Formats: sequence, C-alpha cells, structure tokens
Amino acid sequence: MEVKAIDVHVHMSDEASIKARGARAQQMARYFGRERKPVSSDEMADQYRARNMMAIIMNTTDQTITGLTPVPNSHVAEYVKKHPDVFMGFGVIDPWQGKVALDEIRQIKDLGLHGVGELNPARQQFFPNDTRFYPLWEEVQKLGLPMLFHTGMAGAGAGTPGGMGFKLKYTQPIHLDDVAADFPELQIIGAHPSWPWQEEALAIARHKSNYYIDLSGWAPKYFPRELVHHANSILQDKVLFGSDWPSMGVERWLEEFGQMDIKPEVRQKIMLDNAKKLFKLNF
Repeated sequence: MEVKAIDVHVHMSDEASIKARGARAQQMARYFGRERKPVSSDEMADQYRARNMMAIIMNTTDQTITGLTPVPNSHVAEYVKKHPDVFMGFGVIDPWQGKVALDEIRQIKDLGLHGVGELNPARQQFFPNDTRFYPLWEEVQKLGLPMLFHTGMAGAGAGTPGGMGFKLKYTQPIHLDDVAADFPELQIIGAHPSWPWQEEALAIARHKSNYYIDLSGWAPKYFPRELVHHANSILQDKVLFGSDWPSMGVERWLEEFGQMDIKPEVRQKIMLDNAKKLFKLNF
C-alpha cells in the first residue's frame, strides 16, 4: 500500500470500547450528530486501507474521576498487531494513579505502541503542568514516546447540565507550554483546534519546537481563521492531519479540507510528511 496520509487521531469503536465509555458514548453521538454503531478492527482497517491511509488509534480513560474501567492498552496493541500495515497505536494512562500510571507507561513501550494519549484533562481533571505529574512526563520523555493531550472545548459532556462534570479550565493550552519547556525532548501534540484559546496554541507551536497541533474533532470549514493562516505559512511543519473518528467522519473532514485554500506543498506536509517526521517513519 502506498500511504498517502496518516490520521494521527483515531479512537476505537468496537463493542468493548463503546461500552467502556458509558453514558458518554451516547452523549457524544448526540453532540456530533453521528450514530455510534460498533465497528470491528477488521472493518476499521479495511476502511483506512481503502483510502491508502494509516491511522494512529488510541484509547482514553478517566477512571479516577468517573469510576469507568477503560479498555486496556493491550486492546490497542491487538489492533496494531493484527493490522500493522494500517495501524499505529497510543496507550493511555490515568495520571492520578501514580505508580500504576508509571508502570503503565513502561508497558506501553513494551507493547510496541508508539505514544501516550489521548490524555483528556477536562475529563481527568488535572493541570498538565502540575509538578506532581512530572515524574510521569519524565518517564515518557526518557522512553522517547510522543504524548497527545486534548486541548480547548470538549465535546465530552457538551450540551448537558453541568457538562457531565467535565471542566474546561484544565484544557487551556498554556498549561502545556510549561510541560514543553520543562521537558524539551518530549514531543507533545495538542489535539484539536484549541478554541477558545487558539492563539495560545499557535504561539506555543511557534515558540516550542517540540509542540505540534492536530486538526482533529472539528469540521475544517469551521477552523479558526488564525489556525488556517498559520498552518498555511509559518507553522506548516507543525500541523498534523487528524479526524477524531468516530466523532468526526473522515470523508467529511477530507472533503472540507480539500476545499480549503491550502498550498499543495503544505497540504502534503499536513496530510503525511509532518507525521512521518514526528514518528520517524521511513516509507
């Protein structure tokens, strides 16, 4: 397969993964207006293979806050092992779990996964620059694994009374600026257009060479103007294609992005080349 693009932000949507999300699965389906039917690893791989794409699949957890038991990182690894031509994988941790989280980071490496994420500070209710969690980030840096953090507005809980208890103050990108500064060898991906703090995310990506932005979770026609301008110019080497499937349909994302006035050489970087460089891929 000639890989034409790498979707750096994809969630599993098989029966086990949907069940592990609890009530949030249906809430997210309503918010994004997309029915969440189970999709097996084989179906998912076939969909990306048909597009000549690779996908970075990931899990998520908020066990300390919600009590929900997540799908284990070994489940992600099974997807990758079964379809290595299509899938790369991230493993997740709950930072409140201390030594358990530290051991999990080492297991992520041993499982052959390629990074840590998606960490979601809104749902996990932590500030990334809280130094209590620095031993975790230090271990991730030592192992040479990128990390992906949710930033900005959260679809999880959106439109519900109290937002299901999830708190947006934790998702402000500026908290990741401290992490990028204090761990200069740690490659950080700030996921999603970071509204309402988009300018912060752009400034961090401009200032810190180890900070990247992915474009997942938003329909491209709604991208903030500043994001499009910077992606098409001074940040063209720092921006990554991501869909956030199944929340955002890949075909819709591709169609709308294809209609944007993006320079051809920049489009190639966003869709493929920047991810290849970040993940040290040689194909």
